[in-house]
Amino acid sequence: MWGFLVVLVFFNGCFLDDVQRQTCVQARISASNKLRDTNVHSRPKVVKIGSVLAFDSIVGKAAKIAVQTAVKDVNSDPSVLNGTKLELIIHDSGSSGFVSIIEALHFMASETVALIGPESSDLTLMISYIVKELQVPLLSFRATDPTLSSLQCPFFIRTTHSDFFQMAAIADIVGYYGWRRVIAIYIDDDHGRNGITSLADQFASKRGKISHKAPIKPNATRKDIQDVLLQVSFMESKVLVLHTSTNWGLDILDVAKDLGMMESGYVWITTDWLSTIMDISSPYPRKSFASMQGVITLRSYIKDSEHKRKFITKWKNLTTYGVSTYSLYAYDTIWLLARALDDFFDQGGKLSFSKGPNQTKDSQGGLLNIDSLSVFNGGKILLEDILKVKMNGLTGPMEFTSDRMLVFPAFEVINVMRNGFRNVGYWSNSSRLSISPPKPPKTNQSNSTQLLNNVIWPGETVDKPRGWMLPQNGKQTKIGVPVRISFQDIVKEVQGTNRYMGYSIDVFVAAINLLPYAVPYQFYPYGDGRQNPSYTDLVNLVNAGVYDAAVGDIAIITNRTSMVDFTQPYIESGLVVVTPVKKLSSGTWAIFKPFTVELWGVILISFLVVGAVVWILEHRRNNDFRGTPKQQFGTTQWFIFSTLFFTHKQNMKSTLGRFGSHSMVICDRIGYGARSFVRDYLVKEIGISEARLVPLELPEDYEKALIDGPNNDGVIAIVDERPYIELFLSTRCQFSIVGPEFTKNGWGFAFQQDSHLATDVSNAILKLSETGELQRIHNKWLLRSACSSQGAELSVDRLELKSFKGLFLIIGLACVLSLLVYLVPTIYQYTKRKPDTSVSSGPRHMQTFISSIDEKEDLVIAHSNKRLRGASSLGSNRDDASVNAY
Repeated sequence: MWGFLVVLVFFNGCFLDDVQRQTCVQARISASNKLRDTNVHSRPKVVKIGSVLAFDSIVGKAAKIAVQTAVKDVNSDPSVLNGTKLELIIHDSGSSGFVSIIEALHFMASETVALIGPESSDLTLMISYIVKELQVPLLSFRATDPTLSSLQCPFFIRTTHSDFFQMAAIADIVGYYGWRRVIAIYIDDDHGRNGITSLADQFASKRGKISHKAPIKPNATRKDIQDVLLQVSFMESKVLVLHTSTNWGLDILDVAKDLGMMESGYVWITTDWLSTIMDISSPYPRKSFASMQGVITLRSYIKDSEHKRKFITKWKNLTTYGVSTYSLYAYDTIWLLARALDDFFDQGGKLSFSKGPNQTKDSQGGLLNIDSLSVFNGGKILLEDILKVKMNGLTGPMEFTSDRMLVFPAFEVINVMRNGFRNVGYWSNSSRLSISPPKPPKTNQSNSTQLLNNVIWPGETVDKPRGWMLPQNGKQTKIGVPVRISFQDIVKEVQGTNRYMGYSIDVFVAAINLLPYAVPYQFYPYGDGRQNPSYTDLVNLVNAGVYDAAVGDIAIITNRTSMVDFTQPYIESGLVVVTPVKKLSSGTWAIFKPFTVELWGVILISFLVVGAVVWILEHRRNNDFRGTPKQQFGTTQWFIFSTLFFTHKQNMKSTLGRFGSHSMVICDRIGYGARSFVRDYLVKEIGISEARLVPLELPEDYEKALIDGPNNDGVIAIVDERPYIELFLSTRCQFSIVGPEFTKNGWGFAFQQDSHLATDVSNAILKLSETGELQRIHNKWLLRSACSSQGAELSVDRLELKSFKGLFLIIGLACVLSLLVYLVPTIYQYTKRKPDTSVSSGPRHMQTFISSIDEKEDLVIAHSNKRLRGASSLGSNRDDASVNAY
C-alpha cells in the first residue's frame, strides 16, 4: 500500500488550497457525469480496457503486439460482443513499480473495466491493491508467483500457469536422475524468493533438499553475480536451479561460463524464462548458445492446432519477434475477457461507476484528492463471469479450477545444445514425466517406463552427471571411528599414531580407493578407551554434524537408519547363540548323547503326562482333540512330539491348556555384548526379562561366564552378532554356535543424510564383493582354523536329571493345578445333571461320569438348558393339576 499512498500524494496535483480544491472537484464531477453512459441501450458501444506493459523488455514488446492483435480480432468478430467494441489503452511501465502504479491510477480515473498485465509478479502485487479497492479485475498472463492468491489479491486472475507447477516439474526431474541436493540461484525479490520456497516444498515431499540458496540482488552488477557464483562453485552440489527473469538470466549463465561452471560435471536447470528468450529471439544467434549448452529448461506445453498455425502465420507478417508461449497467453487473455464481457451484458450488466474512496488526510493534515478515481460497480459480477468462462484458445482449453488455477498444467522439457535446442520429454500434473505428449486428465496416458529422452549435458557429454563433487577448498572429511577394547581385529587404533587398522578399516579404505575421485579424510577416535563406546551415540554425532561419517562395526538397525544414511552392508551380522560344548565322537546314536538315560526317561514320561493333561483340558471344547479313540491317541502323541521339536499345530482353546504347555520354558540367565543393540532386541522383540540378561564386555568375560554356568553366577548362553562370536570361537573350541541366526542385518558405514558419498561407497562395496576382494579382507581378519583342524564334532555338554528337578517340579504342579481347576466344576456340573446318581451302582456310576466328560462342552450346556426348561414345564403342569383338583 505504500506505493499507492505515495502516488496519491503526487497524483494530479493533490495539495491545493480550499478554492482550488473545490473548483477541481466540481470540474471532475462534471466531466465524470458526461462520460458516464446513461445505458439507454442494453450494450454500450465501447468498453475501455487498459494494459500496463514494460516496453524495455522483449516479453513486454511481444505481448503488446499480441494484445493489440487480439483486440483487433475480437472487434472484427460480431459474434463475440454483439456490436460492442473494445478500446485498448496501453501504458509503458518501464519495469518500474512507481510508474506502474501511476499508470494504473490513470486507468482507474478513466472508467476502465479491466486491466491486463503487467508481466512482472512484483508489479502485479502492487497494482492488485489498487484494483481491489476500485473493484476492477486484473488479468496477468505473466505473473507466475504462486503466492499471488485469491485471498491476498481477490481481483487478480492468473491467465497462465503458476510457478508451483514449474517447481513440481523441476523436483520430478531432479528425482528422476537420483540427485538429492540442489543449489538454488535466484533474483532476491518476491518473485524469486517465493518461487524457491515452492521448490523447497516440492523437494521436501521427495526426500530432496536445497542445500544452499544463492540470492542475487535485483540491481546486481556483473561483479556481484561473479561473487555469488564463485561461492557456489566451491560447494559440493553441482545441480544448480536458476530461477530469474529474462533480464538477468543470460548474464548469469555468461558469468558461469567464464568461471568454468558450464563444464562436465555440472547440471543446470532453469525455469521457463530461458525458453521464452529463445522463442522470442528466434532465430537465436548460434554463438549465444555456447553459454547455455547442456542446460535443461521448461516451456509451457501447447498442443499444435490449426488455430495456432494460422496465428503464427499472421504473427510472422506483423513482427520479427518469434512466438513465445506468453504471447499466446496474452492473446487468449483478451479473448477470455471479451467472452466474459459478453456474458456480463447478456445478464443485464451495466457499465456504471461511482466515486472513489472519500477524501483522506495525509500525515500533515492535508487532504489527499482521490475522488477522481472510479469504482466499477459491476466489477464483482464481471470477475465471476471471467472465472466461469470455458473456451478453447491458442493455448488450448482455458478454464479455471475452484482455486482460480488454469486447468491442465503441462510443460515441455527442453535441452539446449550448441546449435539449438530439442525436446527431451514432457511433464503434466496428471501424468508427471513422460516422453509422450501429455493428454488432458481422464484420458488414457502412456505406460512407457522411459520418462525422458537422452540429454546432452554441459561439456557435451551424454553420461549423466554425478551431481556433486567434493569441495575444492581443501576440507577433509571427518570420520568418527569407535575405540574398542574388545575384538580389536575389527577396529584398532595404532598406538602413538592417528592411524587405524582392522577388518572394517580395510574395507573402507579399499572402497575409497575404488572411487573415481580423491576423497581427503581424517579419522577421529570416539570412546574413552576403557569400555566399548555406544554406537547409537556415535551415529547421533554424525546426524548432528560433528562427524561427516562413521566407520566401524556399526549394525544397520531401524532406529539408526532414521538418523543417517548407511552404505551397502559389507558383512552380515545376524544374532546367534553360543553355549558350552565338548568333543563327542560321531556315531549312529550321537543324537541321544546330550542327555543322560535317566533324563531322557523322565522327559518322555513328562511329555506323556503333559499330553494327557492337555487332552483332558482340551477334549470337551477343541475339535482337534476329538474323534475316534485312534484319532485322539494320534493327536495326543503328535502334540507330545511337536512339544519337543516344533510349534504346536493344534490351537490351544483354553487358558489352562496354554498354561500347561508354556510352563516348560527354561528361565536361566543369558549374556550379551555390553553397550550394543542386543539388549533392546532381547527385551522388546523376544520378550526376555531384563533380570535374566547379563552384560559382558571382553571375550574373557564371555568365556568365564559360560564356564561358570547359571548355577555359579554365570550364564547358560550368550547372544551377540556373528562376527564377534566367530572371533570369540576362533581360539575357544569348548564353545559353539547353537541354532541358526535369528535376525538378518549387517554392518555398514554411516554418513550424514543425503550424503553423496554414501551412494558411491555403496557401489564400491558391491565391486569389492564382485571381485572377491571383500572375501579376501574377511579371511585376513576374521577367519581362524584353530578349532576346525581338530576333526572333532562339537556338541552340547550332557545334562543330568538333577539339573532339571526344579523344572519337572514346576511341570508337575502346573499339571495338578490345571486338573483340579478343571475337574471341580466338571464334577459339580455332572451332579447337577444327574441328581439320582446315589442309587446307581459304582461301575455304572463311573461309566456315566466318563461318558459325561467325553461329551463336547456345547452339547452339555444345551442338555442342561433343556433339562431346566423341562423341569420348569413339569412344575407348571403340577400346579395346574392341583388347581383343577381343588
